[in-house]
Amino acid sequence: MKLWGGRFQDRTADAVERFNSSLGFDFELYPYDIKGSQVHVQMLARQQIISEEEKERILAGLEVVKKRLEAVRKEGRLPWQAEDIHTLIEDLLTEEIGSVAGKMHTARSRNDQVALDIRLYLRDQIDKIQAKLIELLELFCELAAEHLETLIPGYTHLQPAQPVTLAHHLLAHAQRLCRDLERLKNCRQRVNICPLGAGALATTPFNIDRQWAAEKLGFDRPSANSLDTVGARDFLLEFQHCSLSIMLHLSSLAEEIIIWNSPEYNFIELDDAVATGSSIMPQKKNPDIAELIRAKTGRLAGSYQQLAMVIKGLPLAYNKDLQEDKESLFDSVNTLKQVLEVLPVFLRGVKFNRQKMKEALSRGYLNATELADYLSSQGLPFRKSHQLAGKAVNYALSKNKGLEEMSLAEFKELFPEESEKLTPELMECLLPLKAVSSRDAPGGPAPCRAAEQLENLREKLNRHRKETEN
Repeated sequence: MKLWGGRFQDRTADAVERFNSSLGFDFELYPYDIKGSQVHVQMLARQQIISEEEKERILAGLEVVKKRLEAVRKEGRLPWQAEDIHTLIEDLLTEEIGSVAGKMHTARSRNDQVALDIRLYLRDQIDKIQAKLIELLELFCELAAEHLETLIPGYTHLQPAQPVTLAHHLLAHAQRLCRDLERLKNCRQRVNICPLGAGALATTPFNIDRQWAAEKLGFDRPSANSLDTVGARDFLLEFQHCSLSIMLHLSSLAEEIIIWNSPEYNFIELDDAVATGSSIMPQKKNPDIAELIRAKTGRLAGSYQQLAMVIKGLPLAYNKDLQEDKESLFDSVNTLKQVLEVLPVFLRGVKFNRQKMKEALSRGYLNATELADYLSSQGLPFRKSHQLAGKAVNYALSKNKGLEEMSLAEFKELFPEESEKLTPELMECLLPLKAVSSRDAPGGPAPCRAAEQLENLREKLNRHRKETEN
């Protein structure tokens, strides 16, 4: 049965039927379509638009249909043909209870119906993604707490720059993901608006109660404009952006894991349970999970772009183009959930090589900035201090030693005009742990500041968890 066939005399061509049908992918929405229909029917009876008896028959029939659809999902095959999931559900309901099933569609259009289904689906998925993101962030907190004094080179341009702690580095990734969590929270607020009652584009003459239906479905409020309601998908674009942002940040993390796992760095070692091997090279231990995370980011970038192109030139209100909003959405949701499920398992299989990280601090003269800062603290302009520190690096390179391996006498000989300002404190400030600990400005890498960041992050995650549970 077609929901729109009354005006048509000839049957639809088979090729058109196949091309027009969305059942192959929007079957995913069936639980939300049934939930929305149940509340809509209750509202119709409450407003005396249909009778109580009709309501009960429809609700009972919908429960039967729901069980049939659940069974089909478990079997993994779709034995029916229909234009979309909304048509299929009404067809199956008609099989169960007869023509009274048609009253379910009173004061409703497929346009507001599909908008409702997508919002219910996406709200549910955002809640699940937020929960998984919180679990990942809690793991970052655990790892950071273990490495508050583990030293590691900090990089710019992938060149050794200054010493930091591993905790500080991990918490930098956590801060990015925490902002993503905030973005998801804000996105959910714009998703959680009820479109039911907007109709095809101009609401309905029936005496419906949009506020009651919105509250019953757990929405914050009904939508404000019916044209906008059925024609807008910017809330999906916002979600696609949030998902892409998460994946971009995880891709950055994955890239570092791949680099750190290489023999040239050897900062980490992967447990056998989270690594893979080579079919020809028996010595290989590959970070395939990190590589897949890095690659799957492209899928979400594509989904964002695809949806943007769908909606970029659409006139108000609904257009069939909007059928193309769902497959990329489902793919983004499923990809993101898979990544957030496997990443904690993978990270728990990462062993940090503290000794190799410490050894790396002796390469690249990471304490050159400490020398410049020390000279500036003695009254020299920083540009002069920077120049002298560069001179010291060249000298140390010629002697094949680190700055911390030079003696105070060597520094005095190298900087004769400043020799009186050079004290034993200079040698102490060049030590890596001392250098990191001295950088105790708020947000800095000093262990005390990293501990502060960690505590603040834990408090924020506790608030988020309580909010999502409520």
